[in-house]
Amino acid sequence: MARRSWRSVRGRTTLGATVVVAVALLIGAFSFYGVLSASIHGSTERAAEQRLDELAERSDGPGRGGIDSLEDEFVQLVGPDGSVRAASEDAREALGSAALPVSDDPQTLTVDGERMLVVSDDLDDDQTLVLAVSMDDDAETLTTVATLLAIAVPLLLLLVAVTTWLVVGRALRPVERIREKVDGITAERLHQRVPVPETADEIAALATTMNGMLDRLDAAATAQRRFVSDASHELRSPLATIRQHAELAQAHPDVTSIGELAEVVSEEGLRLQGIVESLLLLARLDEGASTHDEAVDLDDIALGEVRRLRAAGFDVDGSGIRAARVNGDPRLLGQLVRNLADNAVRHSRGRVAIGVTPSGGHVFVTVEDDGTGVPAEERERIFERFVRLDDARSRDAGGSGLGLAIARGIASSARGTLAVDDSRWGGARFVVTLPLGA
Repeated sequence: MARRSWRSVRGRTTLGATVVVAVALLIGAFSFYGVLSASIHGSTERAAEQRLDELAERSDGPGRGGIDSLEDEFVQLVGPDGSVRAASEDAREALGSAALPVSDDPQTLTVDGERMLVVSDDLDDDQTLVLAVSMDDDAETLTTVATLLAIAVPLLLLLVAVTTWLVVGRALRPVERIREKVDGITAERLHQRVPVPETADEIAALATTMNGMLDRLDAAATAQRRFVSDASHELRSPLATIRQHAELAQAHPDVTSIGELAEVVSEEGLRLQGIVESLLLLARLDEGASTHDEAVDLDDIALGEVRRLRAAGFDVDGSGIRAARVNGDPRLLGQLVRNLADNAVRHSRGRVAIGVTPSGGHVFVTVEDDGTGVPAEERERIFERFVRLDDARSRDAGGSGLGLAIARGIASSARGTLAVDDSRWGGARFVVTLPLGA
C-alpha cells in the first residue's frame, strides 16, 4: 500500500518537491558554512594583525618592551638568528625556548592540542615579533553552526514533505470525489453528475468537461432507447397487420380471399423491408463505414428526380438546377436527393422546386415545397429517427420517420450538412451543403 502511495501523483509530487528542496538546502548550507568559515577566519586574522601592530608599537628598541609581563597571550620576540629573545608567560610555559614559525603569511599550528593562528611582524632592529592567537572560539562557532544546520536541514525537509503531501492531497481531494462518483455511474445512472469544485481551476474544468461528457452519453443513451422503442414499434406494425389478416383468413376463409391476403402481405412486407434497409443504412452511417468515393454530377441526380416526380404527376420546378460536381457515393447521394424530394411531395399542396447551385467551394442543393412548413423550434428534431411532427407525417401519409435522418446521415458522411428553413411559398426548404469536387 505504501509503495502504491509513493507511485501516485501525490507521492511523486511530494518526493520531487522534497528532493529539489533538499538539493537547494544542501547547496545553501555548504555555501553558507564555507562563507562563514572564511569570514570568521579572516576576522581572526585581522584581529591578530591589529593586536600585533599594537604590540610592535609598544616595543622599545631591542629591549623586551614589556613582552615578558604579558598574560593570556602567546607572544615571542625572535632574533635574527632564530632564538627567542623575549616571550610572554603563556608562551614560555607552553613552548619554552622553542620559537614560533616566522612567515610573511599567517600560519596555523597546534600548540598543546590547541589550534592557533600565527602572525609575525619585522621590527627595526632586525628582530621579529610573533603572535599566536587561539582558534578554538572559531572552531566552536563553526561547530555550533554545523550542528544547527544538521538539525535544521532535515527538519525543513520534513516540513516541506509533510506540507507538500497535505497540500497535494487537499488539491486532489476533488479528483477522488470525482473518481468515486464516476465509479458509481452505470448505464442506469447516466443522469447523475460529478461534483464541480468552486475553485475555478483545472480540476473544476475537468469536472465540467466530465459532466458535459455525461450529458452527451445520457442524451445518446436516451436517444438509443427511444430509437429501439420506435424501431420495435415500426417493425411490429407490419408484422401485426400480416398476422391479423392471416388469422382472419384462417378463421373465416369466406370473408377474405387469397388475392387480398397476398396483396396485404406484399405491401406490408415491402414496408417491413424498407424499414429494415433504412435501419441497416443508418447503422452503417453511424459506424462511419467508408463508402465509394468518386466524382458525382449532382445536376444529373437532381434532373432525374425532377423527371421522376413529373412522371408521377407532380408540378416540379427544376429551373434552379446548375451544373455541379462533388466527390462521394453516387448511390447514397441519389438517395439523399430522393428522400428530400419524396418528403417535399408528401407535404406540398402542389408545388415543389429542386435546385443545385455551386458557389465558392461548395454546392447547395435545395428542395422546397408550398406546404405548412416546419416550426422553428422543431427544425432540429425532425432529423431525429422516427420523429413525426403531426398527422401529416403519419404512416398513412407515407414514410417511417427515417427518411430525413438518413438524408442528414448521408450529408454528414459526404462532409456536408443538411438544414431546413422557410421556402419562398411559406413551406419547408431543405438545404444540403456539400464541398465542391475537383
